[in-house]
Amino acid sequence: MALALFVFLPTVGYGFVNWDDPWYVLDNPLITSWRPSNLIEIATRPAVRNYAPLTMFGYLIEHSLWGTWAGGYHLVNVLLHTVNAVLVYVLLRQLTSSRFIAWMTAALFAVHPVQVETVAWISSFKGVLSATFILASLICWLRPQPSPRNEAWAVVFHALGLLAKAVAITLPAVVFCYDVLVRGKRAADAAARQIVPCLLAGLVLLVTMSAQTSVLGGVRDHLHWSKARVAAFDTVVLWDYVGLLVWPHDQCVLYDPPTTGIAAAIVLAGVGWLAVAAGAWTLRRQFPLFVVGLVAFAALLFPVLNFFPITTLMNDRYLYLPSIPIFALMAASLEQIYVAGRVQISRFATNAGAAGDSDRPSERRPVRVLARSLAAAAGGVLLCGYLTATHDRLPVWRNDQSLWADAVAKSASLPVVRIQWAQSLYAAHHPSEALAVLQRTLLDTRPDAADRERIQATITDWKRASVN
Repeated sequence: MALALFVFLPTVGYGFVNWDDPWYVLDNPLITSWRPSNLIEIATRPAVRNYAPLTMFGYLIEHSLWGTWAGGYHLVNVLLHTVNAVLVYVLLRQLTSSRFIAWMTAALFAVHPVQVETVAWISSFKGVLSATFILASLICWLRPQPSPRNEAWAVVFHALGLLAKAVAITLPAVVFCYDVLVRGKRAADAAARQIVPCLLAGLVLLVTMSAQTSVLGGVRDHLHWSKARVAAFDTVVLWDYVGLLVWPHDQCVLYDPPTTGIAAAIVLAGVGWLAVAAGAWTLRRQFPLFVVGLVAFAALLFPVLNFFPITTLMNDRYLYLPSIPIFALMAASLEQIYVAGRVQISRFATNAGAAGDSDRPSERRPVRVLARSLAAAAGGVLLCGYLTATHDRLPVWRNDQSLWADAVAKSASLPVVRIQWAQSLYAAHHPSEALAVLQRTLLDTRPDAADRERIQATITDWKRASVN
């Protein structure tokens, strides 16, 4: 969509950042040559703690085209995001038969500020690439009457999505729920359709989990938590994610949500989700797509909720695809403004004495136009608000210093934020300021043993370099 290009094209003028970009692009020997040994390693071995050969192959192509010009990598992300916005439109048009819901959902997906991290960060290429194949697979799976050819293509796209990013493992759960709740299939029949996708997902999951051998960077205090504590914390995080989508504010590359003293928040969040689940169960026959959307939101977030430990608690990029059901709900609510407005305007016309002619097309047209204007105005206000927020958030990802200056202002208690900020200062030839940041980090924060060792080693290296 033109909106996605308009909003995110300025990132072509941005650079690399010192947050995974060196691992994926700048210091990655696998993508610098088409030697057979490189191709074999890309295809068969995990890289950067993930098994994502299609992503690595994409970087190889990009490096062949752009070298170390960051603008080319940013351009690819923007183009893929634009394609994904179109696919969102196609998917929602197919599911709802409503052009308004499809267009509004795609527009929100295209311009929402929570998408900035995924689109503006070169290392999130895997996110936009896998989303392309996941959306294509869903379009094939969720056709009104899918043919064997549609289902074959759905499996192919699912496999490609898995090879781009492991988050595609959640796709069979979404399709299963759609088959049961919308198509009315028996659970056994719906499960049988997903045997091959589940096998593919399980294989990729096993390979990816075997690659998660390093916990360098990020935050790690939660890695020793029990699954029960993780689940309790996640009830709060899921509401935080909904809040970010509805009212995005204080966005950050690394969030530092409270992890202690939140018992009351956990109880309230749990009660809230139980109420949502009860409502969804009650409405499952009347509004099955709402239930499918709720399942999709939870399923797409499940891999990043720390049941499989990762070195982060929450991130904007995790909402790239899970945002779609929430945006669709917003769009459906706006469409109800049109429906409700048309009803109220018709009643007003009836009470004014126009009831006798209200069924004539010439009389109904002004009512429809006015109701549509109300819905369009509400949608326009929403889009303009998100566009403004995205415009303000985007420059944060311009370079290292802008990214970590923003993070320090919002999550200063995280040692990793201070470390990255110091490294960005050192790279910008401000060694004394960088050393001061690291020294204050040891005093002002509570780094664990690994971060403390990393900080002290860096201080020693920088001091030695300044003497030499």
